[in-house]
Amino acid sequence: MRRAILLAVALAGCTVGPDYSGPPEVAPAAASSPNFRRVGLAPVVSTSPVARWWTGLDDPVLTSLIEIALDNGTTVRATQARLRRARAVVSEDRAGLFPQGSASGLALHSRLPTGSLTGSQGGSSATKLDLYSVGFDASWELDLFGGTRRGIEGARARAEAEEAALADAQVQLAAEVAQTYVKLRAAQRREELYRQTGEIERGVLHLTSQRRSLGSTSQADVERLTTQLDQTLADTTQVRAEADQYLDQIATLVGLEPGELDNQLARPASIPLPPAMVSIGDPVALLRRRPDIRQAERQLAASNAQIGQAVAQYFPSVSLFGTIGFGGTDASRFFSSSSLAYLGGPSISWNFLGFGRTSARVDQARAGRDEAAEQYRQVVLGALRDAETSLSRFGHQRETLLRLTSAEAAAGRAAALTRERQQAGTASLADVLDTERQRVQTEQSVVQARAALTNSFISLQKALGLGWGTPDRSGL
Repeated sequence: MRRAILLAVALAGCTVGPDYSGPPEVAPAAASSPNFRRVGLAPVVSTSPVARWWTGLDDPVLTSLIEIALDNGTTVRATQARLRRARAVVSEDRAGLFPQGSASGLALHSRLPTGSLTGSQGGSSATKLDLYSVGFDASWELDLFGGTRRGIEGARARAEAEEAALADAQVQLAAEVAQTYVKLRAAQRREELYRQTGEIERGVLHLTSQRRSLGSTSQADVERLTTQLDQTLADTTQVRAEADQYLDQIATLVGLEPGELDNQLARPASIPLPPAMVSIGDPVALLRRRPDIRQAERQLAASNAQIGQAVAQYFPSVSLFGTIGFGGTDASRFFSSSSLAYLGGPSISWNFLGFGRTSARVDQARAGRDEAAEQYRQVVLGALRDAETSLSRFGHQRETLLRLTSAEAAAGRAAALTRERQQAGTASLADVLDTERQRVQTEQSVVQARAALTNSFISLQKALGLGWGTPDRSGL
């Protein structure tokens, strides 16, 4: 027994399989560049961004909704549960490094017919027998070649991957709540504008109908305007349905029942706009910050540890076992030296005829590691693509909004000039109503452009991997 223990200590540092040396190098140009490539027209600076990016939109209602979602959202809670399960697996695997023991006790009273113990027959008397036993059993599977330690290493890496998945769920959820909120505000404003357009078109239709009764216009003009009004009313109904859909979507995202936020959000409000300048950091910070990159890297580490677990099956398994206890039929002499029994020693098992299966498992583990490495590369490249595309879209969407805002101002001036001409008698009421309708339609485009700009800002924050807090590392 003593020699076995000394051997275990001597081999304790032996760990089979490749040591994890970190992820492969991906996108070296981006990793060494101080700036993103697609900055273009985007109003951004390279200073470190703010994790709680939604505060930059300066909308208290939106801030409250996102923070409620991060605390109460079902997606985050489900990911938290997976993280707790993964941490419990780490604890279970870690327990495999230590001896396992159990205790047992027995008190048995029996009545046997006379002769049943010797095989003779006959007699009506019986023999009474009492049996007492108490003992302790212990076993310890020695991790001589590090298979168990590789298992713990892999379990810890998988738990850290779930930790990163939780952070990524927070990033995705915050962005989804914000984008849905912006769509809601845009839909509410568009509904108001459609109602204004409907009122204008009713006026034009009424005026045209009067002119038709006087014979100064055709019935075709009346039908055309009637169709146009019906289309506007249909668009109003459609955008109202969209607003209801966004209300229900926001409620479920924050973990509430559909309709519970109607009183809070049903009243229209302005679309929040991004700050004048947006901090984005640099590509290196992005690669360190994005939770999905961290998740892919930890999954790669777990796959690497599985190789060591498979290689360990080439070697024998050595266990130490022992049992000690007292037993007998006389309770008064139960703890005497004559009642003491013990047994112990090493046990070895080696499936030396299963090397073919073990080799196949090693090959499977190495292929899994290679697949995880390629998935890591894909995630890194995808993260850089998301950031560059979001930067480009944000800059161009800002330019689009500036142009539409200029067009909105021009449409407002045209409507004002037409009203002045109508008062001077050089323009008809139909001209006034037509320019008003054009002004409202231009404002519709501006509303959609504002929503698109804010949503492109939100997409940029998501692409930068912002919106998650420092996780609790306890249990790892």
